[in-house]
Amino acid sequence: WNCSCVERSDCSLLRHSPLLALIWIATGLTLSGPHFSVALSTGEKLLELSGHTQKITAIITFPPLEACEEKNQLILTASADKTVIVWDCDTGRQVRKVSCFHSTVKCLTILQRLDVWLSGGSDLCVWNRRLDLLCKTSHLSDTGVSALIEIPKNCVVAAVGKELIIFKLVAPTEGSLEWNILEVKRLLDHQDNILSLVNVNDLSFVSGSHVGELIVWDVSDWTVQACERNFWTQLDTQQEIKLCQKPNDISIHHFTWDEENVFAAVGRGLYVYNLQMKRVIACQKTAHDSSVLHIARLPNRQLISCSEDGSVRIWELREKQQLAAEPLPTGFFNMWGFGRVNKQASQPVKKQQENTTPCSLELIGDLIGHSSSVEMFLHFEDHGLVTCSADHLIILWKNGERESGLRSLKLFQKLEENGDLYLTV
Repeated sequence: WNCSCVERSDCSLLRHSPLLALIWIATGLTLSGPHFSVALSTGEKLLELSGHTQKITAIITFPPLEACEEKNQLILTASADKTVIVWDCDTGRQVRKVSCFHSTVKCLTILQRLDVWLSGGSDLCVWNRRLDLLCKTSHLSDTGVSALIEIPKNCVVAAVGKELIIFKLVAPTEGSLEWNILEVKRLLDHQDNILSLVNVNDLSFVSGSHVGELIVWDVSDWTVQACERNFWTQLDTQQEIKLCQKPNDISIHHFTWDEENVFAAVGRGLYVYNLQMKRVIACQKTAHDSSVLHIARLPNRQLISCSEDGSVRIWELREKQQLAAEPLPTGFFNMWGFGRVNKQASQPVKKQQENTTPCSLELIGDLIGHSSSVEMFLHFEDHGLVTCSADHLIILWKNGERESGLRSLKLFQKLEENGDLYLTV
């Protein structure tokens, strides 16, 4: 089985045990598609849910409204079998299956304030918590909606091929008791199919395409705030350009962000785009040997990435002056308990790169454990990292330094309870 998607869960199990964190993993089998939950404190499999007959394409949690008496959290899963299944998070019970779709549902999103959810396939459908179909668009595309995000004013943005389509949801009013979804605008600035679409803050959202276009959009009037189409120019030599002949080498597979920057997985590389400067401020054009599939931001200006080559790597964004003045840390590897120091971390920065980017992405950690493509991961600040791969493994990585401290604390507490702890003045 191959992991196709992962989703955090904040179900009531978390409230019963402060040491228990829960992760839902869709294994994406081609013949049957079970998915299950894992306790991060122990790695124990808690529940296994089976119901789909083909690959799972999307998974999302649907938390209850605060004012609602029913407090059960729901899990929604979509599949290539043209169905969406709703599960009870606490029991793993299948609540209902929706099978009226005409194509694969590729994406799901929740509009919590309106207490509805949307499914994106060849058309866009709006559903309530009871799984009633409230409204839908006309047929959009045979290839379907590839990504979907919520923006203000009851609007959503759908990526359909090379277009971004803005839809507005109209809730029932005194004059009309029916829901409606209206097409408001089409954004046609991309030159190829859009692969990535995310909200980066309250003012902007970002889209990335198959040919490496990054466009920053204004979330209010949907105009282009900035655009980056020059990832090719980050290559140092003509020889490196020749090595990047495959289209996937410049495809933007995934985004993450912080208050200042957008981090983009572009082909085999990682790029840091500063929203204020409107330019790339750091890059690692060969961060992995194959396409980077997923990235996430860690605290302290750090970034984690995984790739088709089976590697999981941790990077740190550093200013060039800081890079020259301070040695690179090596203690991070011992913190996680796995890995080795990579020579790339201590290599001098090329003069040409110093002239083009004010910062550098430096490799500070390699998590070695997988033997095949690492599809996705989730980082839990207090519980570590979960990676899932095509090698049939799900690995829970712990922060070694933190775990050692917790073990020492428990030991002292146990000694104190038994009266074996004597403090010397």
